[in-house]
Amino acid sequence: MIKLLMVTTELLPYAKTGGLADMVTALSAETGRGETDIRIIMPRYYSIDRTDLKKHPYPLGVPLPYGEEWIGLYETVLPGTDIPVYFVDHEEAFGRDGIYGHTGDEGFKDNAKRFSLFNKAVFQVCRALNWIPDIFHCHDWSSSLVPYFLKREEQYREFSSSSSMLTIHNLGYQGVFSLDDVSFIQNERDLHSVSTLEYSGALNFLKAGIMSSDLITTVSPTYAEEIKTQFYGYGLDGILRYRQDDLYGILNGADYEHWNPETDRYLAPDNYTAAKTADKAKVKKKLQKEMGLDPDSKVPVVGMVTRLAEQKGIYELFSPGTGSLFSILRDFNIQVVILGSGEKWCEDELSRLSSVFPNLGIWIGYNDRLAHLIEGGSDFFLMPSRYEPCGLNQLYSLKYGAVPIVRNTGGLADTVENYNQETGEGTGFVFNDLNPGVLYNVLGWAVSTWYDRRKDITKLRKQGMKKDFSWKKSVEKYMELYKKILKNS
Repeated sequence: MIKLLMVTTELLPYAKTGGLADMVTALSAETGRGETDIRIIMPRYYSIDRTDLKKHPYPLGVPLPYGEEWIGLYETVLPGTDIPVYFVDHEEAFGRDGIYGHTGDEGFKDNAKRFSLFNKAVFQVCRALNWIPDIFHCHDWSSSLVPYFLKREEQYREFSSSSSMLTIHNLGYQGVFSLDDVSFIQNERDLHSVSTLEYSGALNFLKAGIMSSDLITTVSPTYAEEIKTQFYGYGLDGILRYRQDDLYGILNGADYEHWNPETDRYLAPDNYTAAKTADKAKVKKKLQKEMGLDPDSKVPVVGMVTRLAEQKGIYELFSPGTGSLFSILRDFNIQVVILGSGEKWCEDELSRLSSVFPNLGIWIGYNDRLAHLIEGGSDFFLMPSRYEPCGLNQLYSLKYGAVPIVRNTGGLADTVENYNQETGEGTGFVFNDLNPGVLYNVLGWAVSTWYDRRKDITKLRKQGMKKDFSWKKSVEKYMELYKKILKNS
């Protein structure tokens, strides 16, 4: 039985900023059904109520270059499973609002110290539990120092038989800090003798993880190839090409226990299936009314659930004066519903547009019930991403019969098959270039197909709903890689 420790800074239902939390939760739950002793460790943020957790009786000392930090340890199980979840408690580091920062992409100034402490604490927790993992499976930059510490020092101690795997969820976030922050990790004099930590005159946590891990994975096959190129590599493409023999792309699965129109509690009593989609029209009407739109079944609804960030194509779609949404709302007989939050200018522009166009409904923020309702009630789902490591919403959209309109990148390219007008085959509308004109044209293509070839839309919808992107296949591939790096196999 493989002893596997998931090291993460996000996990449902405790902390989430994006798809990382969904992936770690679903992968852990599915992996836990097999021959593994799997456990999870994460920070205990201010928002996680300690009264619902079991407290371990003694504090643990964590040795760091500047001295010893003391942490508390709490425990529970992942809901719906018997998988232990451990929470590292340190009031100064994690007793605050926010995970990486208070708002948007602005990080806390002491993040290097916070996450150095968490990564180092992982080993002390394992010692205290008298449980030494065969594999540390770490996620993104905030857990990337675990492979570094393992390779540099811990493998000469109790962890000599432990291996590490790093999953890159989004290469755009690397954990880049001042060289002065090396004092939180190791003695400053060692920096230039250990080039693993330094990149382009700064500390780079993700680079340290890439260079130190036994294997590296990312969340779709196409993204694994893209990040080895200069355009998508964010400066680390050369290092990823250097490690390319140890780099694998495994597509994230969809959590069909929570995202399934047949059982979705937010759609009840109007649940539907691929074989019987009539009640989707009722969900559409419910969505239109809730978003203040005319409940007209003949007009197509285009949905979006997104972070309002550059990665998601917001400049090309929403920028005042140049973005294509204004022209799309003006020229096409459609309705658009958008749920999201992020950059302030974008939130303000969406609010302005919604006051001008009665065919635009917006919700600034996040609302889980509304996210499900948008997937269930939309006829199309738009994801014009600049890059998309995997993407989950296109998987949900396929399952819910909201025909995806996506850019040909990352996981979107791996999961959506472009519509063939001659045969009617495909599952969505796929485009290559990202600019306002292309977005206008691809929406026009989808809308004209809706009005002129409705049978093709029905066929696309049914073909998409029959696709299976469950976690089972993905877990099988992860298990193969776990076995590949087992030192005691």
